[in-house]
Amino acid sequence: MSEPTGAARRRGPFKVGDQVQLTDPKGRHYTITLEEGKSFHTHKGAFPHDELIGAPEGSVVRTTGNVAYLALRPLLPDYVLSMPRGAAVVYPKDAGQVLAMADIFPGARVVEAGVGSGSLSTFVLRAIGDQGMLHSYERRADFAEIAQRNVERYFGSPHPAWTLTVGDLQDNLSDTEVDRVILDMLAPWECLEAVSKALVPGGILCAYVATTTQMARMVESLREFGTFNEPQAWETMVRNWHVEGLAVRPDHRMIGHTGFLLTARRLADGVEPPLRRRRPAKGAYGDDYTGPGSQSGGRAS
Repeated sequence: MSEPTGAARRRGPFKVGDQVQLTDPKGRHYTITLEEGKSFHTHKGAFPHDELIGAPEGSVVRTTGNVAYLALRPLLPDYVLSMPRGAAVVYPKDAGQVLAMADIFPGARVVEAGVGSGSLSTFVLRAIGDQGMLHSYERRADFAEIAQRNVERYFGSPHPAWTLTVGDLQDNLSDTEVDRVILDMLAPWECLEAVSKALVPGGILCAYVATTTQMARMVESLREFGTFNEPQAWETMVRNWHVEGLAVRPDHRMIGHTGFLLTARRLADGVEPPLRRRRPAKGAYGDDYTGPGSQSGGRAS
């Protein structure tokens, strides 16, 4: 049985063409691609790449200035934060939440709209494996080109489970029996009809939006559309900790708001969503509100 795409690049001694992350004594990272006869230079000396080629991962090399560098392969979170960008990348903390809360599984059939720089596509492809399917839609050809290069650079070759289409999802989506749909776009509510037709009953729609107004409109649109269960919305924040002897405290900086995530599940055909038992707060919908969720929109407030 052949190895999954890209697996051989994640283990074994360093080889020519491997990406290596070097960490200096102050914790600073430098990423290099190993080439025969080439050297890594800093203001504190240099060392030849040949010292790492054939060496096991986790080796330590020293420059001519006697500065030690720890050599490891970059993790996927390291890779996506340092790769060339067209659009902003989906941060690892959000990509991890998408994989977990959208229940991305090996062999899953996934549709994605809004590829950006290819960050989330790479996470999803590694989760679904060669037997899955990821069909990504990107409106901008320049973003699609950057994303394709980033994904293929990570796996070392084109991924057999990935198809990339330049164009709008709502105009081009032809996939059926889709398990998961991920929308990373300005107006995901415009795709609900196409997404509802493509998803299998029980399938999950996951949307990534940047602002509270986008989140509110998407939630109300899902409720109004009628083929999804009650959506859930949340955000995540990551705070590192400094641990040095008795000095144990949170870092002064953290990864705060990057975006909101929300999920909803496709109901079976012909089924109406159960009535919400939790009444909206008084004043949640103003008298002049006529959008999804208003009395004029068909649902009492």
